[in-house]
Amino acid sequence: MTLSFAVSLRCQECGKEYPFESGLYACPECGGKLEVVYDYEAIKESFSVEKLKSRPWDHWRYIEFLPLDSVHVTLHEGGTWLIRSRRLAEELGLKNLYIKNETTNPTASFKDRPISVGVNRAIELGARVVVTASSGNAAAALTALGARAGLRVVTFVPHDAPAAKLAQLRMLGATVIPVEPVEGELGAPTVKLMRLSWKKYGWHPVPSFGPFNPYQIEGAKTLLMEVMEELGFSVPDQVYVPVGGAGLLSGHIRALDDFRAVGLIDALPRIIAVQPEGNRPFVEAFRRGSEPETWPNPRSIAGGLLDPYTWDWRDGFRALRETGGTAVAVPDDLIWEAQKMLARYEGIFVEPSGAASLAGLMLELREGDVDRSDLIVVEATGSGFKDLDIVVQRTGLPEPIPGTEEALEERLKSEGIL
Repeated sequence: MTLSFAVSLRCQECGKEYPFESGLYACPECGGKLEVVYDYEAIKESFSVEKLKSRPWDHWRYIEFLPLDSVHVTLHEGGTWLIRSRRLAEELGLKNLYIKNETTNPTASFKDRPISVGVNRAIELGARVVVTASSGNAAAALTALGARAGLRVVTFVPHDAPAAKLAQLRMLGATVIPVEPVEGELGAPTVKLMRLSWKKYGWHPVPSFGPFNPYQIEGAKTLLMEVMEELGFSVPDQVYVPVGGAGLLSGHIRALDDFRAVGLIDALPRIIAVQPEGNRPFVEAFRRGSEPETWPNPRSIAGGLLDPYTWDWRDGFRALRETGGTAVAVPDDLIWEAQKMLARYEGIFVEPSGAASLAGLMLELREGDVDRSDLIVVEATGSGFKDLDIVVQRTGLPEPIPGTEEALEERLKSEGIL
């Protein structure tokens, strides 16, 4: 059995440190966010590139960098492919564009990575009921793995979450509770009820953002670890990351911390964080250099990026500052354009949230801030099947034709095929 190389939990607020075995979810002293501390010298003795060659291509290949004694349950998360773009790169005038296609995860989004670590740690801590606050993707990941593990799963979702996501949760056996905003209150009501359930009922919180669970955020870092391994343990020049609560962005800097600490890399990519214009608390906060404020009335077609507060902003700031990166906000029309381009040039069907990274790159290209010879990675974080309503609204459905040759020729001409 693998024993964890995590040695302690350190509070980012007050600096107090606790034994890893304490199994804490938040700092008991101040309520602050905890982060996992590893014994890198011990990891160096256990981990090697040579050992990776015999391990399965999923994210558990980096088990030494995860806060678990063992993998207790899995749907084989991670192990997605870094695809070199041909047609899209040519259209955008880029020489080295790569797409990290996270739609092939077990529940079709990158959220399988952090949630799988959170669930496995909850099992080690004796959980019977796990709870999350989610726009849909994290809830799907938690419900699927919870079903496999025999856990009871409670999910608080926005009242306007896409029907496809809700149906998936119900089919997987979750207790699904859509939550409406309370008039006059800022912030996410789903998070409020998740916190209440954790404190009142003792349920184990497994959201995809850090302040309520220091373990799951570690799973987010395997995405960039895979990218670096796929590039021969080198780093891209630029990485575009969609940001809601900034859990994925935080995972990026922790992945870089880990690989630098054990000598696998000696350079850093420039990281660009992308939010929709209709919900950009992180972008505005980074420009100001201060803690994000809760965004009033978040709006965007990118429903997975509508966290009104950027929970993991501290590590997000560090990710951008240490890599010379920046944060940009993109309009919905550009997100939609990026979503169409990924589908029609590369055959990758993503939801709007998963297209935001490409939209950020397109914005930077228009503003002349990109070296077109750079090796650039955009992260396609979730499948388009998660949110078909947006696609149907914007493209419509084809009208049927009579089964005649004349009608066929007329339709083909109107479609530009003849």
